[in-house]
Amino acid sequence: MDEKKDVRDDPASKRHVLFLDFDGVMHRLGAVRTRRGIISTTPSIQLFEFSNILIECLEPYAILEIVLSTSWVRALGYQRARNALPPLLRERVAGATYHSKYYDARAWPTMGRGIQILRYVRTHRLTRWLAVDDEIDGFDEYLSHVVRCDERLGLGDVETQNLLKLRLAEQFL
Repeated sequence: MDEKKDVRDDPASKRHVLFLDFDGVMHRLGAVRTRRGIISTTPSIQLFEFSNILIECLEPYAILEIVLSTSWVRALGYQRARNALPPLLRERVAGATYHSKYYDARAWPTMGRGIQILRYVRTHRLTRWLAVDDEIDGFDEYLSHVVRCDERLGLGDVETQNLLKLRLAEQFL
């Protein structure tokens, strides 16, 4: 007789995951791919300008993993998108919401970010997770798991930083 495995006993459900977008979160506004590589849409903005803020916020959460939920993965591939992060964040990256092998990979850009993330949450049976993003389409009743950034301010906004610290404590302490 097969016993049905309880989700609470599933090791994957014990994971602590932060879904991380780049544009409008790690730096203000967006970025574009050029022959010279990825550059900010606004020349005065440095890409990943808020990396140190995120590193500091995540410091108390040693087992927290990062899953990339950024369009950079689709544009550059997982490894190049992961390698764009500074080492202290890069070493926490455990995956991405996008994979080119998905049956609906071509439709991925048209899906709401919440739909993309919730698919990962359900597939991996996550119970402790948080998303940091400037897009909230598709999260519906899971907005308490989201820290929404204003794309013009990203994680440079003190109120957003405070909300991130609060939500991290709610989910992972």
